[in-house]
Amino acid sequence: MRDEIETGADTAYLQAGTPAYRRASRILFVAGFSTFATLYCVQPLLPDFVREFGVTPAESSLSLSLTTGVLAGALLVAGAISDGIGRKPVMVAALLAAGLLGIVGALMPDWHGFLAVRAIEGLALSGLPAVAMAYVSEEVDPKSAGVAMGLYIGGTAIGGMSGRVLTAVVTDLGTWRLAVGVVGALAVAAGITVWLALPPSRHFIRRAAGLRGLARAWRGLLTDPALLGLFSLGFLLMGGFVTVFNYIGFRLSESPFELRPAIVGAVFLVYSFGVVSSPLFGGWSGRIGSNRTLAAAVALMVAGLALLEIDSLFAIAPGIALFTFAFFGAHSIVSAWIGRRAAVARGQASSIYLFCYYVGSTLAGTLGGLFWHDHGWTGVALFVGLLLVIAVAVTAGLQRSR
Repeated sequence: MRDEIETGADTAYLQAGTPAYRRASRILFVAGFSTFATLYCVQPLLPDFVREFGVTPAESSLSLSLTTGVLAGALLVAGAISDGIGRKPVMVAALLAAGLLGIVGALMPDWHGFLAVRAIEGLALSGLPAVAMAYVSEEVDPKSAGVAMGLYIGGTAIGGMSGRVLTAVVTDLGTWRLAVGVVGALAVAAGITVWLALPPSRHFIRRAAGLRGLARAWRGLLTDPALLGLFSLGFLLMGGFVTVFNYIGFRLSESPFELRPAIVGAVFLVYSFGVVSSPLFGGWSGRIGSNRTLAAAVALMVAGLALLEIDSLFAIAPGIALFTFAFFGAHSIVSAWIGRRAAVARGQASSIYLFCYYVGSTLAGTLGGLFWHDHGWTGVALFVGLLLVIAVAVTAGLQRSR
């Protein structure tokens, strides 16, 4: 895997329309798909864990929350490691390790052993999201980076959705252990694919990953007002997105809708809109500017949220679709923007952004439950609306800083 090129004669960026660009975009899609399929594959299996291991529903959720918690913390150092040894080797190692751990987890006979494996999987998976973002920022022509980043994020969206669906189907046909093992095998295959097919880095500059260098890089990143704004958008937008999806199921299960669980669960299929919107908004940002495109995406999220307040499925269905479409578009814009703004230590910049992203998911998603308990869906909508209003203000501030 020692195919990173620190300095070389061929310094051409990957240009849209070229075979190398198309190959890199496809491989990054595969990497994002596999990462998030592995991360979220256990979500539909929680009832199976309750039955087999005799744990409570709350305890069964640890199979996901432990993984995401370890992932969030490990992201802060994964970027620094890739700054020291290269992007592609870290991504390959992350996918191979996560896949093998998934297979081991499928064979674990006891609950605590399975949880330990899932926690270590979070550590392994941290080596891909921020590093993939840094790879795109370094290797793809800036005018084409938005589309490439969008394709990667589209892969994460469809992976998160497909991981849930795949494990549910395989479990129905066989067992949950078979389902987890299949997802693990897919991650191993994805790691081999990245190893063999992803173009090597040509603009990567190795930097020491020592504590002094790490502190210096963080000081530079955290004192840049524009980067601070972009980091905060990760918290705000993801926090709002997860809160909506956490509690829309409760809204649809209660009066006046009272939908069956299978129909409520189908709401996750709207994740497929992210496959379309991520590269679409990425392309628009390259033509009309990141700030204008981001402002439009946040405005569309607000419009989608407003539709969700109406007590009619004819409003809620397009509302959740529009909200999801706009969120993944905004996420792709911010991800590419961070790579352009952070002239150095891009891996660490992406790590900080994703850390804020997952912390927003955890804190806002939990806090939204208090609003649901006290004020129902209207309280949830007002809470998410507040997050989006702050996001609008941050976006306006980014325009001024630019």
